[in-house]
Amino acid sequence: MMIRILLLIIGYCCGLIETGYWYGKIKGIDIRKEGSGNSGATNSLRVMGKKAGLIVFLGDVLKCLIPCLIVLFVFKQKESGNAYLYMLYTATGVILGHNYPCYMNFKGGKGIACTAALILMLDWRTTLVCLVLFVVTVAITRFVSLGSLLVVTAFFIMSVCFTQQGAYQLNASVRMEFCTVILFLTVLAYWRHRANIVRLLHGTENKIGAKK
Repeated sequence: MMIRILLLIIGYCCGLIETGYWYGKIKGIDIRKEGSGNSGATNSLRVMGKKAGLIVFLGDVLKCLIPCLIVLFVFKQKESGNAYLYMLYTATGVILGHNYPCYMNFKGGKGIACTAALILMLDWRTTLVCLVLFVVTVAITRFVSLGSLLVVTAFFIMSVCFTQQGAYQLNASVRMEFCTVILFLTVLAYWRHRANIVRLLHGTENKIGAKK
């Protein structure tokens, strides 16, 4: 349990690197006061342009990818049956830090770029399905939020299926815990997108490329 808590804390600290906020500061823009007020890649794209959106997305991916790689490397040598579980706890900490940064009054992003990094680390099959699902959804509807919600839903379903089939080299005793943490991340993503969901239902959601 102490290892899990420690990894959550380490992940949270990594998640505090709010790429959108600091990139905006460099450009003289407070991203919290522009567009949706969100510090993630989508709002950065809308407010500061394509280059900013790409930089912020990559920054948010890397801040999750790097600690996950380190944790996976360390624990694969020591506890191979728990390595992916520990990596998941690290990523969960990163997502919580990104979504609820203490120095920004706990108002950050929505954690989708960080979740993308986690998906990439876990399984290439899930990565491929989620990538195609996101690209096709956004291309057809122009709704990034809808694409993001479909991705986290697919991520949860596929992770449960693969876990039950013995994927990720997990000890049988932690498989339920693994799926429960991913369920938590899925619910968290929906919670962070609750305003988007309301707008989608009312037909007022912002389409990609449109100013808020």
